[in-house]
Amino acid sequence: MHNFQLKTPVAFLIFKRTESTERVFEAIRQAKPPKLLVIADGPRTDRPGEADKCAATRAIIDRVDWDCEVLKNYSDVNMGMKKREASGFDWVFETVEEAIILEDDTLPHPTFFRYCEELLHYYRHDERIMLISGNNFQFGRKRTEYSYYFSRYPNTWGWASWRRAWQHYDIEMKLWPKIRDGEWLKFILEEPKTVKFWFKKFQETYKEKISTWDYQWILTCWVNNGFSIVPDVNLVTNLGFGSEATNTKDSTSPFSNIPTQKICLPLQHPPFVIRHVQADYFIQKTHYQYQPNILWRAFNKSRKIINKMMK
Repeated sequence: MHNFQLKTPVAFLIFKRTESTERVFEAIRQAKPPKLLVIADGPRTDRPGEADKCAATRAIIDRVDWDCEVLKNYSDVNMGMKKREASGFDWVFETVEEAIILEDDTLPHPTFFRYCEELLHYYRHDERIMLISGNNFQFGRKRTEYSYYFSRYPNTWGWASWRRAWQHYDIEMKLWPKIRDGEWLKFILEEPKTVKFWFKKFQETYKEKISTWDYQWILTCWVNNGFSIVPDVNLVTNLGFGSEATNTKDSTSPFSNIPTQKICLPLQHPPFVIRHVQADYFIQKTHYQYQPNILWRAFNKSRKIINKMMK
């Protein structure tokens, strides 16, 4: 690791949270990317003091003190998470061919950067792979003898991807009516409860009852038969659970502040590209459908594993 020099651009999404932005910025600063692309939303006019918080958060970026080209995509008005993030990623992948992406509340382990860079190169021309995730939500369950496995779920609390993958993204979900009316989700997902769950999520997103950018990204990956890469240890922790969050408001959630671990380098690559069905079933039931009985059993098991490691 001491001789590693990051060559991949890093994209950094910020808004108004100075404390978590400071922590993630410091992790980026330690990695010293040669190019930093910063996306920022503007303050909401009905929130007193928010303009000052946004300004203070943007000022953190001005403290770049390594050899780095800093590109800024700052909005003067508040676009909201859906449009700001989607348009920001459009800008990133119009500017560079590939990037590592972090938000102001996604704090990576130092090995996350080399993990992403190695896999961006390894799968650069493999169109089966749509993104590289830094998240592992298996709560201590070891899923592979290799450094990572393949999943249908594109988890984006710290991730990396290519222009060749993002070019398929469609915020308007124009293909959804054909997928919906042709009952294609049954062929993609098979399990009836999972089909029902995602049918509802996609339909509500399409009708703009849910304002988000990432359900569209999930659909994009599925209609292109694409996989994500999942590390066998968790490499990024989410600091953003709490009352100020847009979606992750429950600070007691087991998904809040999941500990990170070092991934062994160089990576051990699997000799095949096959989705891990058992791991995907687990994340569907716990992370997406949030079945507490399964989730808390998993969380308690993970806590015991972590406690043993710390002794």
